[in-house]
Amino acid sequence: MENFESRVDLTELTQKVEKIKAELALYLVGQHQLVDYLLMSLLADGHVLIEGVPGVAKTLTAKLLAKSIHANFKRIQFTPDLMPSDITGTSIYNSKTNEFEFKSGPLFTNIVLADEINRAPAKTQAALFEAMEERQITVDGKTYLLESPFMVLATQNPIEQEGTYRLPEAQLDRFLFKLVVNYPSLEEEATILQLAHTNINQTDLSKVQAILNKEEIKTLRKTVSSILVEEHLFKYIAQIVGSTRHNPSLYLGASPRASIAILNAAKACACLRGRDFVSPDDIKYVCAPVLRHRVVLTPEKEMEGVTCDTVIQQLVDKIEIPR
Repeated sequence: MENFESRVDLTELTQKVEKIKAELALYLVGQHQLVDYLLMSLLADGHVLIEGVPGVAKTLTAKLLAKSIHANFKRIQFTPDLMPSDITGTSIYNSKTNEFEFKSGPLFTNIVLADEINRAPAKTQAALFEAMEERQITVDGKTYLLESPFMVLATQNPIEQEGTYRLPEAQLDRFLFKLVVNYPSLEEEATILQLAHTNINQTDLSKVQAILNKEEIKTLRKTVSSILVEEHLFKYIAQIVGSTRHNPSLYLGASPRASIAILNAAKACACLRGRDFVSPDDIKYVCAPVLRHRVVLTPEKEMEGVTCDTVIQQLVDKIEIPR
């Protein structure tokens, strides 16, 4: 950590983040980078899409993060027959009062785990889309505001395509990060086997301690928003995002919303690293998870096996780092 006199007090934020990491480490083996990005998203008031094959602790990690926060949490298992009213709620006729009463659905909470989000049809995705973007839900012409904080942690399996629906670009754009969870290393998997062999129940989440409450999250988000950003870094972010719109490998580039997402994520990244100012390294660190779901490869590059991450890395490397 650099030696400097901090202009923004990060003491509380640093202490809370370290406590959450320590709590999650009791139940997770590895996944340090995934946890870092999830905490950044929480501090930056963003939603997260977590992609990975079954069995790599996507759902467990999302549950652990939710449990470490003293807030309302709901899990929704997305299926092809899931209807909008199943997640938003519906009006039910009360014979005693001769009136319809609204019964709220699982979206009326603080943290939503949308498991296998790409299994739900377009109508249900549209209902979730409104909640993610507008922080509100409209049912029968009446709008209900969602309580802050509101965060969607969505998981999806990239391999299995039967019974799934491709998420529209407009909805993908509302996720701050798309995080890709890979297989554990040899050492990490050996540790997982040791824990399984000794019958240590890693999935018993009843003892997870809540480190943050809703009011503390709001306070920490204000701290993140006050992080210092030098003027030349605005141009640096704009250059990175602008280069996605004129790249021959990309069919679709990123929008100005991506620029704002990089800025907010870089501020949260700086906080996690104990600094009250954003550096170019913070910006580079968040570029891939912010951009990978916002750009679309050309069919030719897809057939060649090129990935979005490769193209993003090439774009970032070509742009001169401001000094």
